[in-house]
Amino acid sequence: MSDPWFSSPADVTARLGAVGYLADQATATTAYLAGALEKPLLVEGPAGVGKTELAKAVSRATGAGLVRLQCYEGLDEARALYEWNYKKQLLRIQASQGVEWDDAHDDIFSEEFLLTRPLLTAIRREDPTVLLVDEVDKTDVEVEGLLLEVLSDFQVTIPELGTVEAVRRPFVILTSNASRELSEAVKRRCLYLHLDYPTAEREREIVVSQVPDLPDKVATQLVSVVARLRELELKKAPSIAESVDWARTLIALEIHDLDAKAIDDTLGVVLKHASDTQRAVRELRLDKREGRER
Repeated sequence: MSDPWFSSPADVTARLGAVGYLADQATATTAYLAGALEKPLLVEGPAGVGKTELAKAVSRATGAGLVRLQCYEGLDEARALYEWNYKKQLLRIQASQGVEWDDAHDDIFSEEFLLTRPLLTAIRREDPTVLLVDEVDKTDVEVEGLLLEVLSDFQVTIPELGTVEAVRRPFVILTSNASRELSEAVKRRCLYLHLDYPTAEREREIVVSQVPDLPDKVATQLVSVVARLRELELKKAPSIAESVDWARTLIALEIHDLDAKAIDDTLGVVLKHASDTQRAVRELRLDKREGRER
C-alpha cells in the first residue's frame, strides 16, 4: 500500500478546508477511507452539490495531479482507455516496404504509436494522481465494463502490449447525478457517498468562505432565497457554485440589500432558463404578498 492520502478524517477536513472546500463529517470520513483502503469513491447526488469539486479539492489539498474522464453518451474504449495512432502506423508501414509482416506488426504496435486516454493515463502515472470519472451515469451501460478492470485491479490490458498495472494507485472518484442506476458490479467495487444540497446554515458558511466581503445580512438573504428556489419545480435548481457566483455578483454591483429589485436584476446568475426565471419571480412575489418569511 502506498503512503496514505490523509492521516485521518480530521486531516481531510482541515486540508480540504484550507483549499476552500468545506467537508462535512460524512464526506471527510469517506474521503479518508477511500485513500486509506485504496478503493474508488462513488459520489452521487443532484447536480451542483460539489461532487466534481470534491475531486478537484483532493487534488489541490494533496498536490496530486488531476486526470479527468468526462463521461457522455457514446463514450467508447478509444476515448476512455487508449487507441492506436492509425495514421502514423500507416506511414510506418508504407515506409517499411519489403519488411516481413511479423516484424512490421511488432514495430507499429509499440509505445511510439499508443495514444493514452484518461483511464490509462491515470494508471501509468508514477506521481500521486486523482482520477475523476465525471458523470458516469451519462454513459452507456457497456462502458461500465471498461471501468471494472481499472476499479478492481487498477490495471489495463492492452492485447498488443500486455497488462499495464498501476505503479501507484490513483485516488479515484466517480460522480453520478443518478440519472440512471449504475450496475451492482461497479457499486460493489466502490465506497459510496451521497451529497445533497446543504442546509441554509452550511451553505452560508460556504458562501462566506468563498466571498468573505459579503455582508452578513446579504449572505443570510441569499441562502434563504436560494433555498426557496430549490423548493420550486425548476428545470435546473441553483447549484452551490451559482450561489457563490451570485454573492460575487452582489459584491460587484455593490448591492447591500437583496430586495425584490436586486433579485429581479441579478436572478440570471443563478437561473439559466427563462421559464425558471419567470416562475421564480412569480413565486417570490407571491411569497412577499402573503408575508412568507424568507
